[in-house]
Amino acid sequence: MREIINTEQTLGFMKLRKIAAAFSIILLIVSITSLAINKLNFGLDFTGGTLIEVNFQKPADLNNIREVMKEADYSDAVVQAYGTERDVLIRLAPRNNVKAQELGDQVLQTLRAGIDDKIAVRRIEFVGPNVGDEFVIQGGLAMLVALLSILLYIAIRFEWRLAVGAVTALVHDVIITLGLFSVLGLEFDLTVMAAVLAVIGYSINDTVVVFDRIRENFRKYSKLTPLQTINRSLTDTISRTLITSGTTILVLLALFFLGGQLIHGFSTALLFGIFIGTYSSIYIASAVAFWLGVSREDLMPTEVEKEGADLDPMP
Repeated sequence: MREIINTEQTLGFMKLRKIAAAFSIILLIVSITSLAINKLNFGLDFTGGTLIEVNFQKPADLNNIREVMKEADYSDAVVQAYGTERDVLIRLAPRNNVKAQELGDQVLQTLRAGIDDKIAVRRIEFVGPNVGDEFVIQGGLAMLVALLSILLYIAIRFEWRLAVGAVTALVHDVIITLGLFSVLGLEFDLTVMAAVLAVIGYSINDTVVVFDRIRENFRKYSKLTPLQTINRSLTDTISRTLITSGTTILVLLALFFLGGQLIHGFSTALLFGIFIGTYSSIYIASAVAFWLGVSREDLMPTEVEKEGADLDPMP
């Protein structure tokens, strides 16, 4: 059967692979350098701190409380509703040489002076970190096992060159997302960690869709070069990628602008992660597989000889 190949509408994604590689290397260097020097601005989930529960005579305005705390040099305070609309929970990072009770009294004076002098304190206590060193180590090991499992899965389902490309893209996404929080000094808490894990899932899903089309086109078009096949596959899947990313970004923009302070870090990490994950699926995963020499022969199904096929037919 004669192959019908229309390359006029194929977009040349791989023409920019060297520029994209240089751009990614710069981002990785900046991210790793910042993580080594500035580290991450860990939130109370990692550091622990002072917990203050206060009660208002009227429904509490959380935004107003945050502004008052910020003006009093408590910009790191986490303010959230607790129980009724008149109860508020305030969490503060540890301060050197300041006990929990003393810090609670200072916050109470600030709130009474700035909002209402009838504010009552329910409790003041020091809380330890929700995430200890052991949890961080175990989380890192779990991440490593997950990456190795993904590497093994894609190597079995597709081909080892594609597997290396997929894992490279995932590592690229995680490091640059963490680097963003390190460079900007944004607070890194458990919600942000959850967002980073969600970015990994989103990125690998997008990458597997692209790889599936690459395998299909390698088998379908024998006359196309590997570069042409990858460009063709990326062109075939770009509409799906843009629709999926676009609808996800709309939801995340609503969370970013309207979701409030508590999930601001979560929405920030996901927003950036969607962009970087879409970019890496095109220019990192596919480009690495191309540079490793993936070809049509690598993705062709293995022919299995049927039993007795080489025997002479019966007369």
